[in-house]
Amino acid sequence: MRPKWIYISLISLYLLFFLLSFSKNILAIETDDWYGNIKPIENENWDLVKAKHLLERAGFGGTPEEINFLFKLGLSQAIEHLVYYENISVNHLPEFDESNIHDPGLINFPPSRPATTKLARETGEALGIKVKESGNRKLQPIVNKFFFWLRASRLETKRVAYWWADRMVSSPRPLEEKMTLFWHNHFANNETKVRDYRKLLLQNKTFRVHATGNFRNLIIATAKDPAMLYFLDAGQNIKGSPNENFAREIMELFTLGVGNYEEKDIREAARAFTGWNTNDLEFIVNKDQHDTGSKTILNNTGNFSGEDVIDILLSQKAASKFIVKKIYKEFVNENVNEDIIESYADIFRENNFELKPLLSAIFLSKDFYSKENMGSHIKSPVELVISTYRKLGLKNTPGIPDFNQSTTAMGQTLFWPPTVAGWAGGKSWITPALLMERGNFARSFLYPDIDFIDKDFYSPDPKIIVMHNAIKEGADITSATKSSNGGNSMMMSESNMMADRDEDFNTRYGSYKGWQMAVSKVKPIIRDTININFTSMVLNSGAKNPQEAVDYLIDRFLIVKINDIKRDMIVSFLSNNLGTNNLMQAETYLEDSLRLVLHLIMSQPEYQLG
Repeated sequence: MRPKWIYISLISLYLLFFLLSFSKNILAIETDDWYGNIKPIENENWDLVKAKHLLERAGFGGTPEEINFLFKLGLSQAIEHLVYYENISVNHLPEFDESNIHDPGLINFPPSRPATTKLARETGEALGIKVKESGNRKLQPIVNKFFFWLRASRLETKRVAYWWADRMVSSPRPLEEKMTLFWHNHFANNETKVRDYRKLLLQNKTFRVHATGNFRNLIIATAKDPAMLYFLDAGQNIKGSPNENFAREIMELFTLGVGNYEEKDIREAARAFTGWNTNDLEFIVNKDQHDTGSKTILNNTGNFSGEDVIDILLSQKAASKFIVKKIYKEFVNENVNEDIIESYADIFRENNFELKPLLSAIFLSKDFYSKENMGSHIKSPVELVISTYRKLGLKNTPGIPDFNQSTTAMGQTLFWPPTVAGWAGGKSWITPALLMERGNFARSFLYPDIDFIDKDFYSPDPKIIVMHNAIKEGADITSATKSSNGGNSMMMSESNMMADRDEDFNTRYGSYKGWQMAVSKVKPIIRDTININFTSMVLNSGAKNPQEAVDYLIDRFLIVKINDIKRDMIVSFLSNNLGTNNLMQAETYLEDSLRLVLHLIMSQPEYQLG
């Protein structure tokens, strides 16, 4: 247990340094003559600092050994290694270990509980369960299963996020995972609407397959993806009554951007996508629902299909500039250098929308390594967590702290982007409250808190807990599920007994049973902690005194170096804690002090940058 004053002082320092130095000292880097120059840097300019920067941006950073490996490859080979990664095997990375919670009755899952019970009444069956012929609550098993799937898919999606985090931490193809994360934000779908972990897992694999491939192939695959089709209401897009959701988003958010199309283009494009739908995990075209009439889209007229629309959109010069600008903001700088976007867009078009030549040109350019752009990227919560683990040399994501809880507290939850536009990114990550959570993350893995373990599968609805406790105490279903307006839940009136017999179902009880069923079937997340000996890490680096120890940790974990005042403060803190300037003399009690120092370093605003 660390003294409270340490954490209070850390938070105060953190916010103070952020407010005083972040905007003034970190982002206001002196511009050099490389800025805005897309010509490749010379081999003689390649050094460890640039190798570190490249790995940070084209991946999630790495250990000193990984950075040194990249440096020794040389500039061209380093970029070849990161971008053209297909010859690097990932066969050792496991596939997602499913909990086997899905069954055929859940295919074409109804959009709501009322739709489910309506289907059951009309057909005598829903979700693979027949309506009881007699007895009380004839539809209760069906309602229970409806809520089971809502709860189970949500829990399983959190497990998928953990599986993906493991890949980001351990994959020898870091750019593949970085681009998968990029496309997840570009084509943003969330579990709340999709309600099927299988669809989200399939989409994640689609993004990975096309991560650095051909953008046209990626967008066609995404347009036919079951998660996207469900998320943007493809089932409602039919001949004679087109739904414009997907057509609007593919123009506004996926290819062109606002101002490069008109409303009539959206209406006509929606007609071209009519009939596109999904049968569970399979893409289908319902020909009788597809509009085969002539359409006019961006001054092109014909009997266009959905694929034709995508080709028309990509033929617009605005498309290449739109995609290039988003990639530039992600991999170079949130503040876009408009002068060179056109040049990169030309490269993108000339290579028929292949992503590898574009990425290679960016990573080779002087602009990429300019003082203006190095250390300018504000890490997203996922990037912050994954880069931390990779720099620690971990091979998997620890269960403590919980990955999903940590990133959610900082403002980002995988598979739950806030809108179809994804996360805003940039400075939106660094509000005072979110900054405090970033500091808390460092503390949470350095000093793990295991209190949450038994709460893994707690229902997010407090009413469920109240109901659970009432039933444990012996209350009947009707009493336990009634509104909490006073009274003794142990007392069951005659009217309640009649209600037990007369109701078709009890929604609250269905929610409760669904939660119980989900918890019993979804596999738990393994709750391990990081197993790092920081004493060995620092001593093995060759550090002999507090100054060298602090410099090693700063160099290992920071891209942007802290100023001398803060560096000296941290050195003084370590020296005072150890009571000696000889690390070997303090070896037997060095560990705790090093963890405190690392917490100080990771609580600096510079740690948010990559």
